[in-house]
Amino acid sequence: MSRAPIYLDHAATSPIRPEVRDAMIAAWDIGANASSVHALGRKAKLLLEEARDTVLGLVNGVGPARLVFTSGGTEANQLALAQARGFDRIIVSAGEHDSLHKAAESYGLPVAYVPLLRSGLIDLAALDQLLIGRPFVAVMLVNNETGVIKPIRSIAEKVHAAGGWLHVDAVQAAGKIDIDIEALGADSLSLAAHKIGGPQGVGALVYSADRDLKAAVPGGGQEFGHRAGTENIAGISGFAAAVRVISAPDTEAQIATEAALKALGATIVGEDAPRAPGITCFTVPDWTAQLQLIHMDMAGICVSSGSACSSGKVKSSRVLEAMGLNDVADKALRVSSGWNTTPVDWQEFLDIWSKGYEKFLARQTSRVKESA
Repeated sequence: MSRAPIYLDHAATSPIRPEVRDAMIAAWDIGANASSVHALGRKAKLLLEEARDTVLGLVNGVGPARLVFTSGGTEANQLALAQARGFDRIIVSAGEHDSLHKAAESYGLPVAYVPLLRSGLIDLAALDQLLIGRPFVAVMLVNNETGVIKPIRSIAEKVHAAGGWLHVDAVQAAGKIDIDIEALGADSLSLAAHKIGGPQGVGALVYSADRDLKAAVPGGGQEFGHRAGTENIAGISGFAAAVRVISAPDTEAQIATEAALKALGATIVGEDAPRAPGITCFTVPDWTAQLQLIHMDMAGICVSSGSACSSGKVKSSRVLEAMGLNDVADKALRVSSGWNTTPVDWQEFLDIWSKGYEKFLARQTSRVKESA
């Protein structure tokens, strides 16, 4: 009997936790609208507001911040971008998720892109040159492909000195590093439940209580008038349940795997910058990501070549290209762990990948000899 696949693609989505499933079933059993005034409606409303406080607590936002539940990280980023109206320009880092990088130009404002350094950090000197007028700036906390952590506090000071708004995509940071919206100096930040073992299709925009929020989805009075539509109580309850059981990632197996990969000739992307645990992005010469993925998938190992938001295509990484790594941008593999990953999973990945690479190198050598 073949073994179950080994899942190492948590940066794309993390399998739902048992506690989350239980919380969602309990919410579904209530079966009422949180806007209804009867007893079951009040029960649903209580779940909603308890979940709001729980998710705010994840970013130390109870008191200094407010929260709007959304359908995911993308909608949270869109709601943040809607706040750019009234500012002079939008500035996003070249390494942003597509939900910000591609969407920025649809808001009718001039858009500038801050380049990345080879380390994966943003070029702060270049950012200084772009802070013209009152800017709306978007910089992610943890990059979804490389795991590189951005110096958000320093960026916030620059943005606020220019009279701007700083939005932080914290989707990949949740569950990996501590997040404190006030300490970061962010005006808003986005979260997504499915990155921490919660349900897909649920997210949140957290924003400073000192800021006013314009609705992106007008209509009813749900979510304080900022996001119309009946709240997804089951999904929101699942989000809160995932937050309650977050634990610090174990990095020992990841560190050992990265050391072994380097010994085999791999380069760890972003190694010279601070990185969040749970994401290893690496490259090797010549062996394309597509061929690596085929090899790993046939062996029952679920990994990816970068962001999952690319219509299922395997292509060169825009983030690595922005880092100046054009020669290996189509050869990067991303391995990402989560709540149900074990040291054995990391070792199994390493064993299977290294055997594949050994065979690939042998084929390359054979071709060179044949052509000589």
